[in-house]
Amino acid sequence: MRAEFDESLVTGNEMIDGQHKELIQKINDLLDSCEENGGKAAAVRMLNFLADYTEFHFQAEEKLQEEIAYPGIEEHKKKHEEFIRTVEELHEMLEEEEGPSEAFVEQVNKNVIEWLYGHIKSFDRSVAEYKFMRANEKMI
Repeated sequence: MRAEFDESLVTGNEMIDGQHKELIQKINDLLDSCEENGGKAAAVRMLNFLADYTEFHFQAEEKLQEEIAYPGIEEHKKKHEEFIRTVEELHEMLEEEEGPSEAFVEQVNKNVIEWLYGHIKSFDRSVAEYKFMRANEKMI
């Protein structure tokens, strides 16, 4: 299953939406490396790119949340930490195997794509809505 950015993932915040599109592309690059039989090295390289971009994205989101005094920031950070652990577990899985297996791809679909979709639709959307409300409140 390839990840796809569609209308259901739009938060309304241009920066966050742009980064989510890039994050989804990184996930698809990882899946492509698994399908193309690029071997373990290619999958590890793509997983590293995904991990690096995820870290960049989470830092940007958390900085935004601090700037707008988002009340749910601590819970949001915990969710980000969960995802980082998931990526670390995928690294471990790749290290234990000869290369990206069907089980690995299944874990990417379940623990990366499905998690990301749920996170964007709930946590990230609520941050964007809060930012919008704060901005409009100041205009009144």
